[in-house]
Amino acid sequence: MKLSIIIINWNTEDLLKDCLTSVYENAPLYPFEVIVVDNASEDDSTKMVKRDFPSVFLIENKKNLGFAAANNVGIGASSGDYILLLNSDTIVHGAVLTASLNYMDNTSSAGALGCKVLNEDGSLQHSTSQFPSFLNLSIQTLGLDRINGVKFFQRYRMQYSERKTAQAVETISGCYLLARRESFETIGLLDEDFFFFGEETDWCKRLRSSDQEVHFAPIGTITHLGGGSSKSLNHRRDLMLTQATVRLHLKHSGWFTALFVFLLLWGFNLSRAVYWAFSNSIKPRNRTNKRMRHFIGVCRNFVKAWPKEKGVSL
Repeated sequence: MKLSIIIINWNTEDLLKDCLTSVYENAPLYPFEVIVVDNASEDDSTKMVKRDFPSVFLIENKKNLGFAAANNVGIGASSGDYILLLNSDTIVHGAVLTASLNYMDNTSSAGALGCKVLNEDGSLQHSTSQFPSFLNLSIQTLGLDRINGVKFFQRYRMQYSERKTAQAVETISGCYLLARRESFETIGLLDEDFFFFGEETDWCKRLRSSDQEVHFAPIGTITHLGGGSSKSLNHRRDLMLTQATVRLHLKHSGWFTALFVFLLLWGFNLSRAVYWAFSNSIKPRNRTNKRMRHFIGVCRNFVKAWPKEKGVSL
């Protein structure tokens, strides 16, 4: 088996169907398997997979294990030389799967690979980034990354890059992460302390620490629709993202830096809540009211974003 494609699903029946259809319509020119790990969905996702994609190996978890743990279940059940972590809200285009495998076969220094990712409207999605250091987060929260023409300010999300050349990067998006099986065997699986968000950043950092490289290469494209499983989370999504970011610093930068990151993100969300509350008081509209309630919800529950134990409890 050359390739194992692992897709985690949680209540994304329609998106999952489109994703699987695109995989089989653009199948790689090598033996491959598709493993869908369902995190106790409440929709008809599993029925759809059994009915429309009988060749898929379906694993049905009895509870929502989170993204990292569910991927580890899929990796444990896989047999491919390469493992592709693919989001259920993606569409695979053309020969990207075959081209990705060819690139890895011909690039021994690459332990993991990400391809070119597009938004639904066809625009470029910034799917590579640096580690979310305190400096990078400060630049982003202050809005300095929106200043065009200043490469230093656009460093975190690499907005300055048009993704036209292959290169080593710090982190690639988990929506399409192709890795060698031996890379997982060398550095371990995804850290299950990360329930949702942050697990690919942690894994890529660990991979680079083992003297392997994380690569981006424009060898094909996928479309990442975004927000598939997280649309129903509302303000909890921001809390989970904050928790993952703070957890990254607790693990790799220490308690002191993690505290400063936590306070930085708290200050940002507080400023957003004040801004939207003021805007709504001046000119009440559905959008301003919705944004105000969102950030107020984040601030009211922000203390929960400090990681206390494995996974999350928000």
